[in-house]
Amino acid sequence: MKRLLLGALALFITNAGFAQYTNESKFKQLKEELPTPNVYRTGSGAPGPWYYQQQADYTMEITLDDNKQRISGEGTVVYTNNSPDPLNYIWVQLDQNVRAKNSETQQIKKGSISDKMSYKSLEYLFYDFDGGLKIEHIVDENGKKLPFYINNTMMRINLPKALNKGESFTFGMKWWYNIQERAKYGGRSGLEYFEEEDNYLYTIAQFFPRMAVYNDVEGWQNKQFLGRGEFALVFGNYDVKITVPSDHVVGSTGTLQNAEEVLTKEQQNRLKEARKSLDKPVMIITESEAKKAEKGKAKDTKTWHFKAENVRDFAFASSRKFIWDAMGVKFGDRTVMAMSYYPKEGNPLWEQYSTRVVAHTLKSYSKYTFDYPYPTAISVHSDRIGMEYPMICFNGGRPEADGTYSATTKYGMISVIIHEVGHNYFPMIVNSDERQWTWMDEGLNTFVQYLAEMEWDKDYPSRRGPAYKIVDYMKSQPTEQVPIMTNSESILQFGNNAYGKPATALNILRETVMGREEFDYAFKEYSRRWMFKHPTPADFFRTMEDASATDLDWFFRGWFYTTQHVDISIDNMEHFQFDSQNPETNSKADREKASKQRFIGDMRNDTALAGKTVVEQDESMRDFYNDNDEFTVFESDKKKYNDYIESLSDDEKKLLNSGLNFYEISFSNVGGLVMPVILEFTFSDGNTEVQHMPAQIWLKNEDSFTKVFAFEKKVTKVELDPFLETADTDRNNNYYPPQQEPSRFELYKRQQRESKNNMQKAGK
Repeated sequence: MKRLLLGALALFITNAGFAQYTNESKFKQLKEELPTPNVYRTGSGAPGPWYYQQQADYTMEITLDDNKQRISGEGTVVYTNNSPDPLNYIWVQLDQNVRAKNSETQQIKKGSISDKMSYKSLEYLFYDFDGGLKIEHIVDENGKKLPFYINNTMMRINLPKALNKGESFTFGMKWWYNIQERAKYGGRSGLEYFEEEDNYLYTIAQFFPRMAVYNDVEGWQNKQFLGRGEFALVFGNYDVKITVPSDHVVGSTGTLQNAEEVLTKEQQNRLKEARKSLDKPVMIITESEAKKAEKGKAKDTKTWHFKAENVRDFAFASSRKFIWDAMGVKFGDRTVMAMSYYPKEGNPLWEQYSTRVVAHTLKSYSKYTFDYPYPTAISVHSDRIGMEYPMICFNGGRPEADGTYSATTKYGMISVIIHEVGHNYFPMIVNSDERQWTWMDEGLNTFVQYLAEMEWDKDYPSRRGPAYKIVDYMKSQPTEQVPIMTNSESILQFGNNAYGKPATALNILRETVMGREEFDYAFKEYSRRWMFKHPTPADFFRTMEDASATDLDWFFRGWFYTTQHVDISIDNMEHFQFDSQNPETNSKADREKASKQRFIGDMRNDTALAGKTVVEQDESMRDFYNDNDEFTVFESDKKKYNDYIESLSDDEKKLLNSGLNFYEISFSNVGGLVMPVILEFTFSDGNTEVQHMPAQIWLKNEDSFTKVFAFEKKVTKVELDPFLETADTDRNNNYYPPQQEPSRFELYKRQQRESKNNMQKAGK
């Protein structure tokens, strides 16, 4: 019995020892972090044979009250359960409730007191806007009231009986809410008031109760909307009628069904002409027509009817101020309508650029993903906003009152249009969960936005994408960063983390790690696999590897799961040449080297002791060693050398006589993030050579390595990351011989910054 106990104890100790070991290698696989593949989502990153997603089809009648600035709605939802699970209740998103006076968002706002502060700092204490959806009723298809429960921005509807696989449930709803003024209360949608004409421009979204996602990953995605983490939504078909003042023009998700009722004959003809115009926009409503319309206010109403198929959301814009232009974009035998709606305040910028930018975005994004599948893509101009919905987006970028604008305004407008139209691809079609993973739509979209910007203008001043633009963020304090794989509500430095860093990571993957051909193929494969589906981060990571045969776990782990940064250092470089062992050559070289090594004492003794030493005064004190030193070559040395040469093979003789210069270079990983090592060697004749080493060079030692390089010519300089492609945060250790890159500083007393509106300064 004692022997058995000792054996069991030994086994326990052995197992405990193994349990304590953790593999902290930067190259270990992501298996611990990623969910186990299953019948819903495969190990390749593709949807599995049992993959499913729910469907929600909406029929709605919406009224915009221009006097009360209010939205009222009534409609039905047909919810289809395609999951294998019986559902006893369904969850609906009430995102407008974020604006309710008692919302959780208002409760968690923070503030502090300082000597000098503005009302803005404490306005949350005095928030008095009567926001939020006012639910009048939820009923079944027979008009019977359904029990429901509202928890902040989520509403649970209790079903009369379990909804089984393949079954649908129809419910009706009636609601209303007050539209907030964006300039005062912020928000992704709302109204802009033009005091001079007493007019409004409405950009309306999150305006109806929207079905939450139910899937194999999280069950119900009913995480509360706090204002930052955007939306997880269900695909479906929409049939929506929007009643507005009769002098309003409406742009919307979907296709207009009753053009003959809401457009003049001339406008209908212009719209048909625009469909055929593939090189420039056609004006449907001109600026002069819009100016005339905004001077009056109609008392009657008009109903615009739109239908949209297989979309995850619905939004619209309405105003009597709208100028409207459009053009066609061909995809095979289909023509997509690129359109813009904007007030006169947007000109001249919007008339010149907006619709052309929309068309360009569709062409550019389609090249890297899939052909744009929807019938329209609309850009609407509003104040200080950029927000996306299927087929329609709301964008800022407004010139000065005199029509001039700065370069920042121009390129900011073009960028926001590209970005928001691009969101049709991510997440409107490749429908990731924005409530959980902001980077899956913002980061991927910002990356493709960068590609589209480069195709717009080779000198385009992109804010994000190139590696060097993320350096300041990457080297910021650890307390100022969180990993990319962080929930939306917990992200610090939202723009850098969710937009800039993932976009930069993908750009580095494309340009430095994988190469454009392999990356583009894999990225397109991911986009096509997950069109009109709900991908997760694991699906993206796995597909990029699966379609490229490239192990990227080390890259995704470092860039997406840590806050480490890139800082690779050249620590030392040694220059070597072959020792030919030729005694005559070596002796000459050694003698020359010794003659150059003059020590201060010897130099002074040459003068102080000249002619005074014993040997100089007494010749009898000289012997063999006074006439032969360590550098003297004897016949025996020559014979030994000749015998050595004869013992070498032809290849060895060739290498020995090559005259190659060998350089042993030592590197260290200061920042912690393993990355490829790119070196540019400059030679004595001024020519250069670039060598690339993949990140796997760090496999055996993630902290440091030494590598030998051979060249016919002598190296005068080595530069690490010469083309700024790895986001190396400290370039002062990127050179050998070492050199310092200057940092800029300015005097504490700053002068008033000059206006950057050079167009206005030039009087243009």
